[in-house]
Amino acid sequence: MDELVFLGVCGSLRRASRNRGLLRKARELMPAGSRLDIADISALPFFNEDIPKPESVRRLVGLAENADGFLFASPEYNYSLAPALKNALDWLSREPGLKPFSGKPAAIVGAGGGMGTARSQNHLRQVCVYLDLHLLNTPEFFSNAFSPAFDTAGDLVDAELEKRLAALLQGLVDWAQVLKKGRA
Repeated sequence: MDELVFLGVCGSLRRASRNRGLLRKARELMPAGSRLDIADISALPFFNEDIPKPESVRRLVGLAENADGFLFASPEYNYSLAPALKNALDWLSREPGLKPFSGKPAAIVGAGGGMGTARSQNHLRQVCVYLDLHLLNTPEFFSNAFSPAFDTAGDLVDAELEKRLAALLQGLVDWAQVLKKGRA
């Protein structure tokens, strides 16, 4: 079987973001036969159909089109998903003749305050319905960004959370294989 390629997209643009750290750890923990590429969305302009599509958007489109699935790291801003993540999804959803998400599997992780991004993940799930993504329902992954589970660089250093993240990634790979069989 071919290697499954997942695209990680982080809603935080900060280098030391704990959500970006979750994607870095996920890249290390991907199950055999799969890999995680991490998109850089920092150069994307605000979505505007009146401007010519910049190279940063064309690169993201290529990555999304070639991905077998997605892993979103969703911080929580004002009880909702981060504008940078929503902007990236908006650019991708407006690609003429291309549906880079349609029928593909996805999972969401997040590190945030008291509720650990539960509200942003709920809002992101609503957006994913429109995008025709098939979200992994369980296991879910929420973590407290302000705990000793993360170091100053934003990297996950907690063994228990690492196990939970590995379980989610295995679930995502299993889900991708189920969906691929259904399309075959």
